[in-house]
Amino acid sequence: MGAVLATENLWRAWSFQPVVVGGGLVAIAFFLHGWRRLRRRRTDLAPWTRIPLFVAGAVVTVLAIISPIDAIGERYLQSVHMLQHVLIADLGIALTVVAVRGPLTVFFLPRNLLVPLARMTWLRQTLRFLLRPGVSYAVWVVTLVSWHVPWLYERALHNLFWHDLMHLSFVVGGILVWTQIIDPSRHRRLTLNERLGFTALVFWTGQVMAYGILFYFSPLFPTYVEQPVRLLGLEPLTDQKLAGVVMMVEQALTVGIAFGLLLRAAHKRRAGLPAFRDRQPV
Repeated sequence: MGAVLATENLWRAWSFQPVVVGGGLVAIAFFLHGWRRLRRRRTDLAPWTRIPLFVAGAVVTVLAIISPIDAIGERYLQSVHMLQHVLIADLGIALTVVAVRGPLTVFFLPRNLLVPLARMTWLRQTLRFLLRPGVSYAVWVVTLVSWHVPWLYERALHNLFWHDLMHLSFVVGGILVWTQIIDPSRHRRLTLNERLGFTALVFWTGQVMAYGILFYFSPLFPTYVEQPVRLLGLEPLTDQKLAGVVMMVEQALTVGIAFGLLLRAAHKRRAGLPAFRDRQPV
């Protein structure tokens, strides 16, 4: 996708993408507006700690797309492309979903936008279907596996439409699974123990994919093989193994921490203690 850059210019290959940057700024503005409205009513439901969480999630997602990570990952290093994907599909989304948990999910959108959307029957039915735990997991798995099929992965690397579609589908899949794990709106589609099981399933699914990439005996993607210059001196198979490690470590940090917090909440519930000091369960 695009001309090959001289390696000395790669580290300065920032791309200003108005839709991405604008989307991030709008999301932050919506959050701050909703946070302020809720805080006027109940300060305990809109603590200051939510602001850095949401801003960090939005910034991580935007930077993963507009920073040199994008150019390096597309053209030179599979490991950097994997880093971009886990930042977009896991870390950024996890931070933002945690930030809006509780009543903030309702206050996030301005009322003049939320009300018309809530009246759209087809939208409500679609969301209700996608947010069934089994459907959320299936969408995430299909997205994860499909985009690592070599011919589809290569198409995304060399075609802007497919590349943007890949990123969008990762975001959608990530939102669905993290909504099940965190349950920000308190719909309780899953019990706490079921959320523990769901989180474990997501973790081990990711680990199986990571192990497959790590231990595959040859490079999977021609783009990272057919290069006149080996960035950082990494051979294709070494780079591919590093991509698997990136996925394993990121999953351990994000999904693993979520599992630990859920386990702590389950233990406190059994002991008859409040799960969190701000009285909002995980």
